[in-house]
Formats: sequence, structure tokens, C-alpha cells
Amino acid sequence: MARYHIETYGCTSNRGESREIERRLRDAGHHKVEEAEAADVAILNTCTVVEKTERNMLRRAEELDDETADLIVTGCMALAQGEEFASADVDAQVLHWDEVPEAVTNGECPTTTPDAEPILDGVIGILPIARGCMSNCSYCITKHATGRVDSPPVEENVEKARALVHAGAKEIRITGQDTGVYGWDNGERKLPELLERICTEIEGDFRVRVGMANPGGVHGIREELADVFAEQEKLYNFLHAPVQSGSDEVLEEMRRQHRVEQYLEIVETFDDYLDEWTLSTDFIVGFPTETEHDHEQSMALLRETRPEKINVTRFSKRPGTDAADMKGLGGQTKKDRSKKMSAAKREIVAEAYDEMVGQERSVLVVEEGTGDSVKCYDEAYRQVIVQDASEHGVEPGDFLDVEITGHQTMYAFGEPL
Repeated sequence: MARYHIETYGCTSNRGESREIERRLRDAGHHKVEEAEAADVAILNTCTVVEKTERNMLRRAEELDDETADLIVTGCMALAQGEEFASADVDAQVLHWDEVPEAVTNGECPTTTPDAEPILDGVIGILPIARGCMSNCSYCITKHATGRVDSPPVEENVEKARALVHAGAKEIRITGQDTGVYGWDNGERKLPELLERICTEIEGDFRVRVGMANPGGVHGIREELADVFAEQEKLYNFLHAPVQSGSDEVLEEMRRQHRVEQYLEIVETFDDYLDEWTLSTDFIVGFPTETEHDHEQSMALLRETRPEKINVTRFSKRPGTDAADMKGLGGQTKKDRSKKMSAAKREIVAEAYDEMVGQERSVLVVEEGTGDSVKCYDEAYRQVIVQDASEHGVEPGDFLDVEITGHQTMYAFGEPL
């Protein structure tokens, strides 16, 4: 698990968000440290009330970028002016606060809470469908905490999803260490069946997002899974399949259960079945055995598949893992490679959102944003911000049609029709 350092600036709302971030990180087994230099990841929850504050936020982000392996920026300035950090050459992930806990990893699987029970957060229902995974990645300490996958029956998870919808959930987020191997402990591959039954057997108007599924688990069910996505309108056309490297040699050293060709076959299958969908993936840069050629292969894969959501993580050693005994790369090498990949990421994501401008989209409002705005997602789980929400009478849980009027790097702006 990761050691994290968190700093919060601004109003009571920001402090509340940071408390929730910390609660989720504690539940996931991560550990807080007081000094940024001792952390695997630093979290900066920003304020943007006046220009002087913005300059202070940028300066602090620059300092944290130099002090720690990875930096996550969230809060008001991140949402309103996230591009300013890239312009200042700050190598950071810019995220909404509720995306932070999942991003605090070292390429490791997310860790669900010990009881793995559903949670209703506003109109978002969080449904852990299983605990554990089937992988043995050389860099991941999560495996020591969770063990092999333990999958409850499909019927049990369908009933939990039904309870969330009846309690008011409009978006169900399917989570787990690796959703793609759901059912493997019983000798079956049950994710497609589970998704189809949630969408067809539960009454109500809601959407379903599938959480992280490693390519090794998805590859064997890729056609069946893509077919369910194509048939079920309640499913967001979104797949998070972390490839981690574009080099088969590095993937072997990582002990990942897939190779680049399998990842490409997953992408090609979803391209064949879906007219429009969002690919999300993760890359670890600076793994101990990663050469410059290996890194260039990762860059080439990024540009070839053009995922619209990309988590870039600099490798850091986790105690008790096999990769911790490997001779590591220099910090500057990891930082340079991370910055190069992050720049390509911003270019790819900005291009995807730029192409949306002028289009009409159907979106679900999932939660309140900064000021008088709301955060929405379209059918492909692209983020759309609607401003002046109160004037439009828009609130979380609403479905509406919008025209995309503009964008920032990581999200679009929509005007209700």
C-alpha cells in the first residue's frame, strides 16, 4: 500500500473532501506520512479564490513535484484551471476529489474495504463485486492484503445492486481488485452475466460503470463482454484495462498476466462492437528493468490506442515485493519519462474533448461541482460540466441532453438543451 501526504487549502468544503479522501485511503490500507519527502504520493487539495492564492498553489505544486514520487492535484483550482499546472511544467495528475483514492496506487489493484459492502454516496452506488485477484505482480503489495479472488454468487450481487437502485442510486460503480476475474475462483467467468442481469432485471433509470479489469482477465471474455456493452444501454461504454507497459519484456518482469498483443486485441474487439467508447488505462514508468527502448514502446502504444483516460505512475518500491529487491532507476530518469508521457496524455485527452465541441450529448448528472456547477457523464463516461446549474434547474440524478460548448483538457462544458 502507498504512503501518502495530503495538504488542504481553502474552505470548509475542501477540508471535508480531504477528510473523505483520507477515510477511503485508510480503508484501503494506505498510510499517511507527515513529510512529503517520505511519501509515495502527495495530494494537494487546492483553492482558487484570488490570483495570489493561485500563484501560491502553483508554487506549492512545484515544490511537491520536486519532493515526492507522484503528485495528485485536486480541489477548486484543479477543476477550474487544471491546465495551469501543466503550463507551469508541474508533473501531476489533475483529478476530481472522489477520483483520488483510486489513483493512489503504484500500479496496484484497488483495495476494497474489509466488509466489501455496497455504499450509497449521493446518487452514486458503489458495489464491490468481489475481493482479491488472480494476479501475482512483482511490484504489488495489495496481493498480500487481499489474497486470491473470492466471488459471491451473481444473484447476491444483483440483489445488492437492486437495493442500491431502490435506495436512490442513479449510477452504480462496479468495483473490485480486478473485476475481469469475477467468478474465476469458482471456475467460471461471470462478469458478462452479472452486468447483463443488473441491466435487464433491475427496474429504473440508472447507469452502470465497470471498474478496473486487468487485460489478462478481460482477454478471454472480450467478445462476450463487448457484446453486453453493445446490447445494454444502461452500461457506460467505458473500460479501464491497465496495460502498465508497452514492452513485453517489462510486462514479464512485472509478472503481468497479459502481453501487448492481448491488450491490442481487447481494444480491437471493443472497436468492432462499439461505435463510440472510452478506453482507460494505466502506465508505470521507470520500472527497474525499463530501458529507454521499453519506454518508447510504451509511448508508441499510448499513441496507437489513444486512451482518453490515462493514469501515469512513477514506479516506487513497496516493501515485501519482489520488485523492491531490484536495482532501481534514478529519480530524474523516472521523472523525465513521466513528464514525457503525461504531456502526450494531455494532448490525446484534449483532442478527444475538442472533437466533442458542437455535438449534442445525453448525460447523467452525478454530483455537484465547483460553485454553481454539476458534474455529468455521457454514454461513453466522458466528463461534462454544466455551469449555472441552479438557473437550469439541474441537480444530481437528472438525465438531460446538452450541447458541448467547449472544454478544458480533462473535461467538456455542456449547455442544457
